[in-house]
Amino acid sequence: MASSTKTVLIPIAHGTEPLEAVAMITVLRRGGADVTVASVENQVGVDACHGIKMVADTLLSDITDSIFDLIVLPGGLPGGETLKNCKPLENMVKKQDTDGRLNAAICCAPALALGTWGLLEGKKATGYPVFMEKLAATCATASESRVEIDGRIVTSRGPGTTIEFSIALVEQLYGKEKADEVSSILLVRPNPGEEYTFTELNKTNWSFEDTPQILVPITEDSEEVEAIALVDILRRAKANVVIAAVGNSLEVVGSRKAKLVADVLLDDVAEKSFDLIVLPGGRNGAPRFASCETLVNMLKKQAEANKPYGGICAVPAYVFEPNGLLKGKKATTLPLVSNKLSDQSHIEHRVVVDGNVITSRAPGTAMEFSLAIVEKFYGREKGLQLAKATLV
Repeated sequence: MASSTKTVLIPIAHGTEPLEAVAMITVLRRGGADVTVASVENQVGVDACHGIKMVADTLLSDITDSIFDLIVLPGGLPGGETLKNCKPLENMVKKQDTDGRLNAAICCAPALALGTWGLLEGKKATGYPVFMEKLAATCATASESRVEIDGRIVTSRGPGTTIEFSIALVEQLYGKEKADEVSSILLVRPNPGEEYTFTELNKTNWSFEDTPQILVPITEDSEEVEAIALVDILRRAKANVVIAAVGNSLEVVGSRKAKLVADVLLDDVAEKSFDLIVLPGGRNGAPRFASCETLVNMLKKQAEANKPYGGICAVPAYVFEPNGLLKGKKATTLPLVSNKLSDQSHIEHRVVVDGNVITSRAPGTAMEFSLAIVEKFYGREKGLQLAKATLV
């Protein structure tokens, strides 16, 4: 049974925390699960937190009779409240519990949904720090663990614990060997919860006027966790982040088939000036960036002006290296393509800043990558503040 495909339901709503939802979707799909993303709203498109738009696979109202091996609830407000007040979802989750199948929740959802529905009685559970008092009133023991497993219920704390949480869910569905395999591919942090760090050489000031103007391009097959981590964290820092789609459609399907929506088309902002251009990766997404002449030209102009630019995963290898954007720079990249870098001296580092260039490795390093950018613009204190708020 362990090798058969497991089915997972992830409900989303307006105000869902997008990083939690996207990380769950992509990690569970990497693990082999058949994941259905269902909107509890009246339409498949939802306005998640931090101005990020997501598109579900279906409406929850169309699948209320379906059976899933796991139902997992993301947090975020007001999304968590909306999930709690969704009676069809409550009925599905309660039946899931009665039938002995897995339920899971993160952030505010353990307290707001599972707790309110009476599913945490006699259980040990965790959640986002500000909801711990409410959680304690609904469960036997409120734990501060990053991930808590009690019987058929799994809970976790917030955006910065979501990958660990999702890996734990892969283990519940498919076993430890599969979970370890996915964890190693993602490059999950070896020291979760400890203060984030990065390697910096040739330290320079990253300047901006009033508010950092940041461009995050996305394309078909972009790595969704990397894209959403950048936007989520940088918008929390109050940077003005523009998500720009390469091609002719604002809606983009990522590497693990999560549906993302850009703010603008790249062509519409090609002549604009940005304080930083930073690219998410993806084994197939990065080559698409490399073949986009408009984007490559924007990056070259950014480099010529000595303004910051960055990339994670396969981007340094597929986009920066062939276009001379790493000349004289130390960088890191996705391990599978690190042999494409002419200077491989720093490929084992999780995040590398060399002057005006920042690079990183994989979805599991995306939060550190994003926090390092925050620190470069706003200082260490702001970076640590956001790391604490997101439970990195």
